[in-house]
Amino acid sequence: MRRQPWHGFVASLALIIAVVLAAQLRAEEKASEFARQTIDLGVVVSDVEASAKFYTEAIGFAEVKSFGVSADFAEDVGLTANQPLEIRVFKLGDESTATSLKLMQLPQTNPKPSDNSYIHSQLGFSYLTIHINDTNAAVARLKKAGVKPIAKGPVELPKGLPQGVYLTLVRDPDGNFIELVGPKK
Repeated sequence: MRRQPWHGFVASLALIIAVVLAAQLRAEEKASEFARQTIDLGVVVSDVEASAKFYTEAIGFAEVKSFGVSADFAEDVGLTANQPLEIRVFKLGDESTATSLKLMQLPQTNPKPSDNSYIHSQLGFSYLTIHINDTNAAVARLKKAGVKPIAKGPVELPKGLPQGVYLTLVRDPDGNFIELVGPKK
């Protein structure tokens, strides 16, 4: 029995399909357990209006939505001691996966301030890093909002790190460190 010329083509096509399917299965096996690769950060602040102004005017976040959490739910999940939450949400970009900052003030409580003298002054989260496209534009925005960089900022990253990239360190109204990292244009 003589082989038809298209048998070679069919065999090659079958092999290609098998390789593609195997690659897809491997990719699915390696898929992340996380639905997004960005995080949302919740920050309890002493003055939500001052913090909202800082993060929108000085840093460049956009307020997108607010939502409330009942006192019962907040206590049931361990967030508060039976205190309701009003959470204001700010986004760093328009994409659905853009970083979200959630600001909240609990007026019926008396939270103690963090020791933010330096990033090593206490344990826990120490600073928020925001990658920017233009340090000059970011510094102009800060100046317009009345926010001064700490120390000698902006300072170029040292040798061994990406060159032509600058770090500008500022504090939010509660003294939390905010790093702005990016090139000058």
